[in-house]
This record gives sequence, structure tokens and C-alpha cells, in this order.
Amino acid sequence: MEENKVLFNTAPARELEQAIKTSEQLETSRINASPDNADHGLAKLVMTLIELIRRLVEKQAIRRVEGGSLTEDEIERLGETLMKLEMKMDELKGVFNLTDEDLNLNLGPLGNLL
Repeated sequence: MEENKVLFNTAPARELEQAIKTSEQLETSRINASPDNADHGLAKLVMTLIELIRRLVEKQAIRRVEGGSLTEDEIERLGETLMKLEMKMDELKGVFNLTDEDLNLNLGPLGNLL
């Protein structure tokens, strides 16, 4: 009889350990809204949603450009519009004292939002 034989599977323990680490990370990345900082929390949430939509629109625009479905004039206007939107987002991040990392919420098992 072997003395150092493992009689149980340690995988569930590793999964539990990972789940605990993930929940600790979620606690630090959640939007903490209170009466004192509600406007900042709301600004963070709205800016996160706008940034997500901006990135989705940008990816769709790239697909359309690569697909050849836009004229040169449309490509120029689209590029200019996306550039202005990115500049406005940077301006608003400065106003609300937010960074790109602040807008990247951790969605637990799904990973980061952005």
C-alpha cells in the first residue's frame, strides 16, 4: 500500500480558490455609489457604456471600410467623426478624473468589459 496516495481530486479546491480571487477583484472594480460620490459613480457607468459603444461602432466601421462598401468621402467623414468622439471621451475622462482602467469593469468569469 502506497503511503502518499491522493484519495481525492484537488481540482474543485483550485476552482474555489480562483473564484475567491475573482470575487476579490470584482470588489475593487465595482462602481461604489454613495450619496457623497453618486455623481462620480454615475459618470463612470455612463462613460463605460459610451466607451463600449464607441469601440463597437469603430469595429463595425473598420469592417465596412475593409468590405469596400463605403466611398472615399464616407470613409473620410467616418474617420473624422470617430477621431472627434475619441477626443471628446478623453476630455470627459479628464473632467471626471477617470482613466481607461477605471472604465474597464471586471465581469467575473466573462473577463474584462473593455
